[in-house]
Amino acid sequence: MATDTQRPRPGAAILRTALRRNIGAMIAGTVLMGLYQAAETAFPIALGLIVEHTMQDRSLGSLGVSIGSLAVIITTVSLSWRFGMRVLQKANTTEAHRWRVQVAACGLQPVARDVDGLKSGEILTIATEDADQTADIIEVVPLLVSSLVAVVVAAVALSLADIRLGLLVIVGTVGILSILAVMSQRIGSSTQEQQAKVARAGAKVADLIIGLRPLHGFGGNHAAFGSYRRVSTDAKRQAITVAKVNGAYAGTALALNAVLAAAVSLTAGWLAFGGQISIGELVMAVGLAQFIMEPLKMFSEMPKYVMIARASAERMALVLSAPPVTVPGPERPAPGGDLEVDGVRHGTLRGLKFTVAAGEFVAIAPYQPRAAADLVAVLAVNAAPPAYEGVVRLGGQELADLSVEAVREHMLVNPYDAEIFGGTLRTNIDPSGSSRTLPEAVEASMLTDVVALHRDGLDYAVRDRGANLSGGQRQRLSLARALAADTDVLVLYNPTTAVDAVTEQLIARNIAKLRRGRTTLVITSSPALLDAADRVLVLDEGVITAEDTHRNLLAGDEEYCLAVAR
Repeated sequence: MATDTQRPRPGAAILRTALRRNIGAMIAGTVLMGLYQAAETAFPIALGLIVEHTMQDRSLGSLGVSIGSLAVIITTVSLSWRFGMRVLQKANTTEAHRWRVQVAACGLQPVARDVDGLKSGEILTIATEDADQTADIIEVVPLLVSSLVAVVVAAVALSLADIRLGLLVIVGTVGILSILAVMSQRIGSSTQEQQAKVARAGAKVADLIIGLRPLHGFGGNHAAFGSYRRVSTDAKRQAITVAKVNGAYAGTALALNAVLAAAVSLTAGWLAFGGQISIGELVMAVGLAQFIMEPLKMFSEMPKYVMIARASAERMALVLSAPPVTVPGPERPAPGGDLEVDGVRHGTLRGLKFTVAAGEFVAIAPYQPRAAADLVAVLAVNAAPPAYEGVVRLGGQELADLSVEAVREHMLVNPYDAEIFGGTLRTNIDPSGSSRTLPEAVEASMLTDVVALHRDGLDYAVRDRGANLSGGQRQRLSLARALAADTDVLVLYNPTTAVDAVTEQLIARNIAKLRRGRTTLVITSSPALLDAADRVLVLDEGVITAEDTHRNLLAGDEEYCLAVAR
C-alpha cells in the first residue's frame, strides 16, 4: 500500500549526502589546494623579500637562497595543483556516477516510484546533467576554502607591511561576496528553470523519434515537429536568459576584483611614496594585488556554482523523493508455479478471473484491445497491486507480497512493442550472455533467416531501436529474447502481428514445443497461436466469457469465429 512515512529527500539533503560520502577526498583536496593557493600567494611575497634583501646587502648567498626558495614555491604550486585536482575530480566523477545510477534505478522502476509530470527523457537529463552538476559541490567546497586561504595569507602579509592594506583586502572581499551572493540567487532560479525546459525538450524529441514512423504514416510529422520547435524555442530563450545572468555575474565579479586589486596597488604606491613602506614591500603589495585576482575570481564564482548544484539537486529530489506506490514484499514465488488472476478490476477489466496451471500453455483471445492492454499492465506489474482491486498470485504468492525483482525473475511479460537496442543480434537476444537456450530461441522465433542473411550471423550489428531491421524482424528478435530468458512463467502479448501467416504458423508450433512443461500465457487473436494452446479463454467486456479449445470454439461460437478467423 502507499505510504506517507517515507522521509522526503530535498536538494539540500542530497548535497549533504554527497559531501558526507566524500569527506576524506575533500579534506585531502582542501589541504592540497590550500597549499597550492598559499604557495601561489607566497610567490609575490618572496619576490618582495628578494628585492628587499638584494637592495640591503647585495649578497650572492642571499640571492641564491631566494632563488632556491622560488624553486621550492614553484614546485609546490605544480605538485599540489596536480594531485589536489586529481583527488577532487576522481571524487567528483565517482559521486556523479553514484547519483546517475540511483536516478536511473528509480526511472527504471516505474512500479516502485510515482514521478508525476516527468517523462523518461526528463529523467535521462536529470540522471546525466543534473547528477554531474550536483557532484560539482565536491570540488566547489575545497576550492572555496583554498581561495579563502589565499585571501587570508595575502591579507596577513599585507597587514605586516601596513595594517591598512590588510584591512582593505578583507573589507573589499566581504563587500564583493555580499554583492555576488545576491546575484547568485537569480542564477539559481534561472538555471533550475532552464534545466526543466531543456529536459522537457529532450523528452519531446525522444517521443518524436520513437513515433516517427507512424507520424509519417498519417502525416502528423509536421505538427509534431512544430510542437518540438516550440518546446525547444522556450528552452533556447531560457538558456539565453541564463547566459545573460551569468555574463552579468562574471562581468561584475571581474570588475569588482579589478577595482580591489587596483585599490591595493594604488594604496601601496601612496604608502611607499610617503615612506611608510619599503620598496620591497611595495613590490610585494603590487604582486599580491595581481596574484590575488585568481583566488578572488574563484572565490567570487563559488556562490554561483553552489546555487547551480543546489538547483540540480532539487531536480534530482523530484525523482529520488517520489513516494513509493507500493512497498515490495519480502516473499519469493515457488519455482515452476501457476498463475492465478482472481477478481481483478482495473481499467476495462471487470472482476477478471482465471488460472493457468503450472506447465500449461493457455491463450487468451481478447475481443477488446484495451482489455488486453490492461491485463498486460497488471501482469507486468506496471500497475501495482494497490492500483487495482482483486489479487494476482504467482507460484501461490500474491504479487503484493513479492518484490518487483522476484516477480520479473519468475515471470516475463513480453509486450508487442518491446524495445530493440543498439548492439548486435546476440546482445539483444541474450543481454547478460548467460542464456542456455539461445540457439533454440533463435530457431523457435524463426529468426534463423535473419541470422543466415548476414555474414556476421548473431554478431550482426543492430542500430538503435532496430532501425536497420524490418517490423517483422524486430518482432521476432523480441520474441527470441523472451524465449531465451527461459523463465518459469512467460506471458506473450501479440507476438506475431508483424509476420506472415506461414511464419506465424511455424512460430506457434515452435513456441508450444520449446515451452512444453513450462507455464505459458499468450494474449493474441492469432488463429495459429490459439490453435497451438492447450485451451483458449475468451476475454470480452473485461471478463472471461468462454473457455475451450480453439477448434471447439470455432465450431460452436459464431462470435469467436468472427473475432479470430482470418
